[in-house]
Amino acid sequence: MRILLVGAGGVGSAVVPIAARRDFYEHIVVADSQQDRAAQAVAAVDDPRFSAIRLDASDRTQVEAALREHRCDVLFNAVDPRFTMPLFEAALAAGAHYLDMAMSLSRPHPRDPYEKTGVKLGDEQFARDGEWRDAGRLALVGMGVEPGLADVFARYAADHLFADIDEIGIRDGSNLVVEGYDFAPTFSIWTTIEECLNPPVVWEDGEWRTTEPFSEPEVFDFPAGIGPVECVNVEHEEVLLVPRWIQARRVTFKYGIGEEFIGVLKTLRKLGLDSTDKIRVGGAEVAPRDLVAASLPDPATLGDRMSGKTCAGTWVKGTGKDGSPREVYLYHVVDNAWSMAEYGSQAVVWQTAVHPVVALELVANGVWKGEGVLGPEAFDAVPFLNLLDAYGSPWAMREAREAA
Repeated sequence: MRILLVGAGGVGSAVVPIAARRDFYEHIVVADSQQDRAAQAVAAVDDPRFSAIRLDASDRTQVEAALREHRCDVLFNAVDPRFTMPLFEAALAAGAHYLDMAMSLSRPHPRDPYEKTGVKLGDEQFARDGEWRDAGRLALVGMGVEPGLADVFARYAADHLFADIDEIGIRDGSNLVVEGYDFAPTFSIWTTIEECLNPPVVWEDGEWRTTEPFSEPEVFDFPAGIGPVECVNVEHEEVLLVPRWIQARRVTFKYGIGEEFIGVLKTLRKLGLDSTDKIRVGGAEVAPRDLVAASLPDPATLGDRMSGKTCAGTWVKGTGKDGSPREVYLYHVVDNAWSMAEYGSQAVVWQTAVHPVVALELVANGVWKGEGVLGPEAFDAVPFLNLLDAYGSPWAMREAREAA
C-alpha cells in the first residue's frame, strides 16, 4: 500500500510517528500546502518510507496528479472538511481508495434550520456511492475517533451486546487544562466552530431532525477520573452514519464543551466571526473564521502545556442478548502525559490520528474490504478493537451499574 497523506497539521503530523511503528504499507507521501510543515513531520521520524511534498488540497487536478505521480493507491484526508470534496473526487478520478475523518459539509434548511435537515453531513459523498462501486474502490468516510472509533463501538454493541437498541449516544468529554492561556482550543477551531454552531442533528423514530445548538444539556460521568461533565447536542457525523447500518430508535451526539467555550462560540456567531465568506480588510480579503483560527495557538503545539485526559465513547441503552435491560459505555481514554512521552503528540490529536491508521492496516491486510462509500459501521468491529490493543492504546467498557 502506498498512501498520500494530505495534511501535516495537528492530526496529520501525529499520524506519522504512529504509522512509522507499523509495517503494513510501502510508502507514505506527506503533503501539505506548507512544504516545510510536511518536511518537518517526515524529519521527525527519520524513516525512508516517508517523503514530503507541497500540495494544495483545494486543487482537485493537482491532487489527482500527485496520486498518479507517486503511485499512491490510497488518499488519506487529514485536513479540515472544507477540502473533503475535492480530495474525495480526486481519489475517485485517479482510481485510488479514500479515507477521511470528517465528511462533506452540511447546509442548514433554508426556512426551518432548527427543525428540518437541509443538506446533511456526508450527503454529497453518499450521492456518489454508485460511482465508487462501479470503480471497485472503497471510500471509507468518518474514520477518525469521533466519527470513527465511536461508530466501531456502535457496531460492536449491536452485534455482540444487544438484541434491541433504544438509544446510541456518542459522549465526548475531558479534563484537559492548557497552562498559560485564557482560551486555547485543543482541536481545530475552524472545525469546532463549524460543528458547534450548525444545527445539531438527532435521529429519532426513523428520521433525522434538527435542534438548537447546545440543546438538551445533560451531565455525563466520564471514566478514568475525568468525572461529571455537562454535555450538549452538537452536529456530528455519527448521527448521520450509525442509522444507515444499525437499528436504534434514537441516535445523538453530545460534547462536553464547557460553559466558557459555549459563550465564546456564541459571541463569535453574534459578531459574524464564524463566517467563511471573505471580507475586505484594508487591501486584503480574509474570511473571519480564518482570522480567528490564525489568532489562536496551533493545537498541535500545546502538548507541553497540557495536562489531563480526553475520553471518547459510545453510550448504548436497550435490551441485552439475554433479554434483560442493559446500558453500557464503550470508551477510549488518552492521557496527555502518556501521548506526549510516547509519541510527542498532544492527547486530542493523537487520539484522532491513531484510529484511521488502524483502519488502513485492516484494509491493507484484506481484513476490512468493501466497495462504495462506507462508514465504519459497515465492517466487523472485533478485528479493529483487537488491533487497537496492539497499538498500545486499549479500549474499555463500563456497565451502567459501575458508574455509581
